[in-house]
Amino acid sequence: MTGHPTGHTTATEPVDADGAARERLRRWRLVLGGDAADGTGHALSGRDAAMDGALTALYGKGGTPRAGRDRAAGLGASAPAVARWLGDIRTYFPSPVVQVMQRDAIDRLGLDTLLLEPEMLEAVEADVHLVGTLLSLHQAMPETTKETARTVVRKVVEDLEERLATRARAVLTGALDRSARVSRPRHHDIDWHRTIAANLKHYLPEHRTVVPERLIGYGRASRSVKKEVVLCVDQSGSMAASVVYASVFGAVLASMRAIDTRLVVFDTTVVDLTDQLEDPVDVLFGTRLGGGTDINRALAYCQSRITRPAETVVVLISDLYEGGIRDEMLKRVAAMKSAGVEFVTLLALSDEGTPAYDREHAGSLAALGAPAFACTPDLFPEVMAAALERRPLPIPDAG
Repeated sequence: MTGHPTGHTTATEPVDADGAARERLRRWRLVLGGDAADGTGHALSGRDAAMDGALTALYGKGGTPRAGRDRAAGLGASAPAVARWLGDIRTYFPSPVVQVMQRDAIDRLGLDTLLLEPEMLEAVEADVHLVGTLLSLHQAMPETTKETARTVVRKVVEDLEERLATRARAVLTGALDRSARVSRPRHHDIDWHRTIAANLKHYLPEHRTVVPERLIGYGRASRSVKKEVVLCVDQSGSMAASVVYASVFGAVLASMRAIDTRLVVFDTTVVDLTDQLEDPVDVLFGTRLGGGTDINRALAYCQSRITRPAETVVVLISDLYEGGIRDEMLKRVAAMKSAGVEFVTLLALSDEGTPAYDREHAGSLAALGAPAFACTPDLFPEVMAAALERRPLPIPDAG
């Protein structure tokens, strides 16, 4: 005991160090897959063994998983086995991890065809990416599956609306009010802050008050259409998440009487889904994910529907890989801006960061005063508010 103040400290230090070492080996064992070359020598049991089995089913091969990224799929094509596996991963992993593993299973194992079965859809963790997969499969779905698919899609859409809609309406209503100020407002429409600031020279010290010779107020934007918004959305396969979010925000915008909203989706053809905006699920099932891209044709259609350029915001959501006529596309953007249209280019509307995109086209749009950038769903209301007020857009730092 000499040199050690307490026996407790001496006894526990090696135990803590050993426990930390075992935890590191455990984690490396789960990551590396447990073949002879993983170097851990660590055996798993209980819940850890079950977790490893779920990982091996997706990333291993033939019951003998290979290390790291070299693992290959071993789930097989059995629908009951896949359903059990989906239940296992929901038991052993948190929801964000489950969603990643489901996406990997679809990409690596070709499980998208199994999603055509209602029982499979009921077992999966619903998220934006699953909605994109279901939309791409919609044309091939049997009738027995379509209603289940709509239920899954509706759950995701309702979750997104609950998270995004309230704040979006509040931000956009403020922007509309600020852009519709009037000089002879009714009493309850007076913007007192701006009115006082504009009349400080009429301050009467003896009465300690300001005589407001000029009233400044908010316009009653909700009583009539003041702004027009056109969402022009690329529905090529790489834009699936953006299509989902655009449909939700399209419904939010359409619910505001002060905004006349149009939703146009396109690949090599153009589809106007404005009459379905009341229900974003109907919008989503009206899309057709995949195919080529003709931005020029889509912008030509949008341009033809603009009636009040100075009060219009056009939002192009696309990775800008143009299969149409590039020069004509740029001419249309230039013409719309010259007419007074506020033009916004979003490379993506999702939480996935900046996608691969056509940098030459993005540079050309920036030169026209329409810089292209990726936008998260949380930032989108701020972008739209800035566009409606015609002030600089809150472009996120590319770094």
